[in-house]
Order: sequence, then C-alpha cells, then structure tokens
Amino acid sequence: MSRNYKFHDKSGLYFVSFATINWIDVFTRQVYFNVLAESVAYCKKEKGMELYCYCFMPSHVHFIFRSAKDQPSELLRDFKRHTSKKLIEVIENNPQESRKEWLLWMFKRAGEKNATTSKHQFWQQHNKPIALWSEKVIKQKIDYINNNPVATGFVTDPIDWKYSSARNYQDDNTVLEIDKPGFIATQNK
Repeated sequence: MSRNYKFHDKSGLYFVSFATINWIDVFTRQVYFNVLAESVAYCKKEKGMELYCYCFMPSHVHFIFRSAKDQPSELLRDFKRHTSKKLIEVIENNPQESRKEWLLWMFKRAGEKNATTSKHQFWQQHNKPIALWSEKVIKQKIDYINNNPVATGFVTDPIDWKYSSARNYQDDNTVLEIDKPGFIATQNK
C-alpha cells in the first residue's frame, strides 16, 4: 500500500472511500442503508467516531471522519467487519431480495480468494485514507462527497439524496447526526 494511503496522524481528519467487492450495487433497499446508518450511529456513540461528512452510494461509502480515540484504522476495520457480517445476514434473511443467491455466491467466491477472510468478503480491503490538512482541501472533499449522487445521475440536487450529509448541512438530521465544527458547519449554506 502506498505511503499516501495510510493513517499516519492517528488524531487527524481523514477522507475515506470504500466499496463492495466488484463494486456490486448492494445498497438498493432501505434495509441495507439502515444497517449502514445504525452502524455509524453506534460507532459515534460507542467507538469515538466523529463524522463530518458522508454519502452512502449503491456500491460504496464516503466518510470524512476522525477517531476521538486516535484509532482511525481500527475504527474503520471494526465498522467494515460489523457491517459485512450484518449485511450478509440481512441479505440471507430478506425474502424480497431477488438477487440473494447471486450476491451470496459473489461474497463467498471473493472470500475464498482472500486468505484473510474466513467465509465471505463483502467490502474491498482498501480504504484509501487521505489526510485532510487545510480548510480548502476539506471543503473540496465535502463538495466531492455531497455531489457524488449528482455526478452519477441519481439526483439533480445533492440535498435530494437521502443518504448524504448534504441534507445535514441543510439542518436535516433524519438519517444520521453529523459533527459540525467551525467552517465545516457553514459549508454548502
């Protein structure tokens, strides 16, 4: 892994992106988005996650976050481990999931090819953390994250994507609460 993609400053602010294996569009149902939102809420309450920006897309997730416990790598590892297990369980038990057999087969196949995975692999292993060192860079990443659903053609206005902090910056906290320090809080107003 490149030196550029590591958590060097354990108390630093980071932009991360991570995707499902093969960029599979898993997040197509409310129940799957709920797993992500509930897991973030748990990490904020119990694991010291400070979340400043997020977007849940059909095949990937973006965060701007900090670990209050100075353990960003461990926090992300635990988040991905938990959501992987929980999402596979929810898919297995979802009678409405028309792609159930195929999805489970894909996760199992990926797990068999990965020596560090016991049974299934849901997420790609890398997170590509990028340290955010200036207000300008932070604002660029916020704009990138909040505009991701627009760039992919899902919506025409960032606030219309339900699973994005663009809504939080308009005081809509219905999906998740985010942290808003200083200049980040005034972004997109």
